[in-house]
Amino acid sequence: MEKRISSPRRLSGSITVPPDKSISHRAAVLNAIASGPAVVENFLVAEDCLSTLACLRSLGVSWSLRENHDGGSDLTITGRGLAGLSESADVLDAGNSGTTMRLLAGLLAGRPFLSIITGDDSLRSRPMARIVEPLRQMGAQVYGRDSDTLAPLVIMGRRLRGIRYRSPVASAQVKSALLLAGLQAEGETLYEEPVRSRDHTERMLRAMGAGLREENNALRLSPLAKDLAPLSLRVPGDFSAAAFWLVAAALHPDADLTLRGVGLNPTRSGLLDVLKEMGADIVVSEERIVGGEPVADLRARSGKLRGVEVDGPAVVRLIDEVPVLAVAASLAEGRTMVRDVGELRLKESDRVKLLVHELRRMGARIDEEGDALVIEGTDRFTGAVCDSHGDHRLAMALAVAGVVAEGETVIRGAEASDVSYPGFWQVLDSVKGTS
Repeated sequence: MEKRISSPRRLSGSITVPPDKSISHRAAVLNAIASGPAVVENFLVAEDCLSTLACLRSLGVSWSLRENHDGGSDLTITGRGLAGLSESADVLDAGNSGTTMRLLAGLLAGRPFLSIITGDDSLRSRPMARIVEPLRQMGAQVYGRDSDTLAPLVIMGRRLRGIRYRSPVASAQVKSALLLAGLQAEGETLYEEPVRSRDHTERMLRAMGAGLREENNALRLSPLAKDLAPLSLRVPGDFSAAAFWLVAAALHPDADLTLRGVGLNPTRSGLLDVLKEMGADIVVSEERIVGGEPVADLRARSGKLRGVEVDGPAVVRLIDEVPVLAVAASLAEGRTMVRDVGELRLKESDRVKLLVHELRRMGARIDEEGDALVIEGTDRFTGAVCDSHGDHRLAMALAVAGVVAEGETVIRGAEASDVSYPGFWQVLDSVKGTS
C-alpha cells in the first residue's frame, strides 16, 4: 500500500493512542498461566498481539475479545495454570513478533512437551541465541537454525534449574523469557542486565503473587509455590505510538496536539525527556496510575529544537523511538549524536542502515558511524518516494517527516504500521487541517 502525504497548514486535535503493545503481550501470557479468569481492558488488537493470542489458544488457553464502549477491545482470558498448558497440534506461528517468540520460548522451556515456534521472514532472521544460551544453562533443550541462533525454535520442555545470569544486552524480551522459565525452575533465578530495561513483566509478576524482588540492580526470582493469581487491568496508551505525534507537533510550524491516557513508565519514556532537552513544548498533566502503570495526558505544540547527545541508559529508554527521534534531530539546530543504537540493527529491519538511507532521500544530513547516528540539522525536508521496508516504526517515522516536508512524500509499504498502530493513517488524516 502506498500513502501520499503533503504538509498541512495546521496539525490540531485530541488523540487517544493505541493500547500499549508490550503490556498487552505480557498481560495475555501471564494471565494464561494464572489460575482463573481475568479481563484485560483496552487490549491492543494489532498483528503482533494477535499472534500471541493465537499461540496461546493453540496451547489450550481460552480467550475472547469484545468491543467496549470506548471503541476499543477488552480481552477475557481464562488462565489454566502452568500445569494446564497442553502441547500444540501444530507449529506455533509468532508472525512478526519477537516478543511472542521470546516470551513463549521461556515459558515452554519448562513444559513437558514438544513445541516448535516459527515466524515470518523478518522474525526468522532475528537473533535468538540471546535466549537459547541462558535457557540451556537452565537445563532447557532448545534448538534452532544456523548453530541455534535463528528460528524456527524447537523446544523439548524439561525440568529447569535456577541460575545466575548476567545478560550482555539490556533486553526486556530476554529478561521476560528467563523470568518465565525461572517461575518453573528448581531454586532461585538471579537476573542482571547492564542497564535496566522496561519493567512491565516485573510489575505484573509482583501483582500476581510471584516471589520477585530487586537486589542491587538485579532481580531475584523464587520458583512458584502456587499458580499466579489472575490480574485484571486496563492497558494504558502506548508511549511508542504517542512519540510520532509528539515529534510531528514539535516540528510543524502550526501544531497543537493533545494525547490522552499515555503510559509514562520511566523505563519507556526516555524520548519525552530528550525532546524536552531539545526544547520541545510539551506539557504533562492529569498524572495518574492505571493498571499499576503511571499515565498522563500530553499536550505538544510547535517549537524550535536544538541538537543533543544521547547514549547509554538514555538510549535503552527510547530504543523504539530512535527512528522518529532521528526525524526530529534532522530539523533541529546543530548536531545530534545518538550512540549505542546497535540493537536497532536486529529489529524488524536494520533500522540504522535503512533510516539513514530513507531520510537522506528527503534531504536529511544523517550518517551512521559504527553503532551511532550522527545528524546535522537542516532547515527543511523535501518530499520524496520512500519505502518502509516492512518496518512499522520506519513507516510512521517517514510519515512524520512527510508531514513537515516541502512537496509530496510517497511511502511504499505503508501497511506495515498495522503491526503496532492500526488506524495510524486515519488518525493522521483527522488531525490535518487544510493542506
